[in-house]
Amino acid sequence: MATDAFVPEDFAPPTSLTTERFRLEPLGPQHNEADFAAWTSSIEHIRATPGYPDGNWPPFEGMSPEANLADLRRHADDFAARKGFTFTVLDPGDDDVIGCVYLYPTRSPDYDVTVQSWVRADRADLDGPLADAVAAWVATDWPWKRVDREGR
Repeated sequence: MATDAFVPEDFAPPTSLTTERFRLEPLGPQHNEADFAAWTSSIEHIRATPGYPDGNWPPFEGMSPEANLADLRRHADDFAARKGFTFTVLDPGDDDVIGCVYLYPTRSPDYDVTVQSWVRADRADLDGPLADAVAAWVATDWPWKRVDREGR
């Protein structure tokens, strides 16, 4: 892997992960309403989730649906440019947004990628299973060897 590339040029990033309890697909503008509802209903829970140590996400003051849409567009652009990979976590029964997974370059020279995830407070029982499933997925389907799971 080139030192300045997040993923090798010939790598085809996976676009889904499916389990009995959740399904991942790339986050995009089409998820705005459900994504906005998911994180705004769970700010304190997300802030207590391992991997959110700086206290900047989600913003206590919130953000408008329009600002959330811009954020989702940025994540989709990062995915298309292969600079970062953000996935929405969906309930397999009704496709409602129940969380998010982020795979982004790390700031630490000790790692290749930083992996973060969160789930809605009313789906807190999925927090560990989601993090573990994503860790296994990253180990088998992604090119990174040194993974920072942000305290998980």
